Amino acid sequence: MGCLEGKVAIVTGSGQGIGRGIAIYLAREGAKVITNNRKPNGVSIKNYDKSAMPKEEWDEMCRLSGDAESTAAIIKEAGGEAEAFYGDVSDMAVAENIVKKAVDTWGRIDIVVNNAAGLGSGSITSLTEEQWDYLTVPKMRGAFNLMHFAVPYMMEQKFGRIFNCSSDAWTGLPDNDAYSAGNAGIVGLTWAAAKELYRYGITVNAYCPQGASPGHAVEYNKMLRNVKAITGQDPDPKLLKVVEDDHGDPVNLGPFFAYLSTEEASYISGEVFSVKSSGKIARYQYPVPVTHIERPADGGFLWKVEELSEVFRQTVMGEDYVSHAAKNMWS
Repeated sequence: MGCLEGKVAIVTGSGQGIGRGIAIYLAREGAKVITNNRKPNGVSIKNYDKSAMPKEEWDEMCRLSGDAESTAAIIKEAGGEAEAFYGDVSDMAVAENIVKKAVDTWGRIDIVVNNAAGLGSGSITSLTEEQWDYLTVPKMRGAFNLMHFAVPYMMEQKFGRIFNCSSDAWTGLPDNDAYSAGNAGIVGLTWAAAKELYRYGITVNAYCPQGASPGHAVEYNKMLRNVKAITGQDPDPKLLKVVEDDHGDPVNLGPFFAYLSTEEASYISGEVFSVKSSGKIARYQYPVPVTHIERPADGGFLWKVEELSEVFRQTVMGEDYVSHAAKNMWS
């Protein structure tokens, strides 16, 4: 028996890549799993031109691609229980029905992994309105929708585990403005919901994952070719080894989710974790004010500009302050 025997999980965006790895591992630990993606046969391959990439990259992308049914089949072949559900969970009705599917099939819902998300880049000047909406609205709306319909069951059970997919880009990744904003929104949602639901035995945590996926297989290799074309040199092999290890088998992410879904981990909520397929797990610090100033009480509340010039340099920012914006963009 696994540590999740008798638990029921929904993993959105689990037709391939990171979501698939999470679903497979939860099932290994005994959970019954609803797998999900938008439609049969996935969409990743359709977004790429086979003639525009080396054959080995196309083959790798095809190997990593799949859909909710193929993920469910892998789980069943290993002796687990899974049901596929197609639909876009950013649609309120779809989200309601996927939760209903879990409850009607197995009588409860214990774990929700809001993994469905869109990928893309773009700067303040290059992003279109359509791209902005694609990278911000569906991700946050999908997470909210699933939580909205699953939480009442979890409150009644006095048990629930919710995981919201963010990205390390939530801290602000240049030339990924919409993507950064959408993932930062997920963090805010997670913090708020965690505070609301902790007293009901429900934990809510955000995770920033790295693992193999069809999109990464293509975009990463494309980036390497571009770097070599620009510099005339191959990237540092030591750095490449680290990146490749971090984007390994996404099933390696599974134990993190399994542990945080146990009764033992009930004290962990409202956290943001960076989780990599190489086994690395890091926890972000919760933001708190680090400096504070007040206007002298005898002089009223209106600051003088010349006063602020002094106290900002000495107290608010400090003499050694260096703007985050001035630091290496990839540090």
